[in-house]
Amino acid sequence: MADLRSELNIKNLHLRNRLVLPPMAREATAGDGLVTERLLRYYAEKAAGAFLGLVITEHCYIMPEGKASPGQVSAASDEAIPGLRRLTDTLHSCGVPCVCQINHAGGRAKQSVTGLPSAAPSAVWADGTHFSDRELSKADILAVVEAFAAAARRAKDAGYDAVEIHSAHSYLLNQFYSPLANQRGDAYGGSLHNRLRIHFEVLEAVRGAVGEETPVFLRLGSIDDRPGGSELADAVEASRLLAGAGVDVLDISGGFCGFVLRGREQEQGYFSFVSEAIREAVSVPVILTGGVTDPLAADRLLRGGKADLIGVGRAILQDSRWPEKAFAALG
Repeated sequence: MADLRSELNIKNLHLRNRLVLPPMAREATAGDGLVTERLLRYYAEKAAGAFLGLVITEHCYIMPEGKASPGQVSAASDEAIPGLRRLTDTLHSCGVPCVCQINHAGGRAKQSVTGLPSAAPSAVWADGTHFSDRELSKADILAVVEAFAAAARRAKDAGYDAVEIHSAHSYLLNQFYSPLANQRGDAYGGSLHNRLRIHFEVLEAVRGAVGEETPVFLRLGSIDDRPGGSELADAVEASRLLAGAGVDVLDISGGFCGFVLRGREQEQGYFSFVSEAIREAVSVPVILTGGVTDPLAADRLLRGGKADLIGVGRAILQDSRWPEKAFAALG
């Protein structure tokens, strides 16, 4: 059984250990989405010493109408590539490979940030209350798919080792997956397979942009932890379908519950019951993130088969030397 020190190969990506810095938005741009010196210093500090096996950098917006927040990093135009290249160069110079997470905020995008009306799978929640300004048309969906592919191509051009499609934390793709936000009556709504249809289209387009040897991750907002939302059985079946469609790594987190699970906040790896069930159902590596602050617990979760990689976010955010201390504690 793997432990935190174990190496892992994912296609052409080699990881020296199983410790992952997950994406955490730093809001460090000047509003133009371009990488700043402050952001480069942040990642250089976290990756120093090459104690991390992998860094997944914070979510980048793929098109202006999908921007989630004022300081979010952009992958929406070729203008972003030089800054992203400086970021990958920084991480590679520290000896750590990196993944670019690409995202569209969907109904969570605010007109005060984007200057545009918000659009989502449906304009209303399952209970009929307002969620977004308008429902995405088929043409809109096609544009989103193309924008994901273009952003993935920019990430590869910028030197990233892999890309991650964001479908968690109630952003656009997660909105399609969740029955709370997807009330569509067409081919993109209803059954689980239909709610995942845009994922399959995005995956195919991204794969075409980056090639067969570049790993494609997908962060899945597995469960909503709300009445009428996605449940464990949905997460397991969705993972089977996504792995079958060519996802190379499944990165497990929450859906409309966000990245915290109520009643389990004090647990080490509180999504572990989800990641374990998914890991038993698929043959691709599974990342578990959420609440891990103890290196012994991280190692124990891996040895116990709860996941193949462990993401540690807030603990490393608070202490950049956490990875070094973790491996020292493991002996």
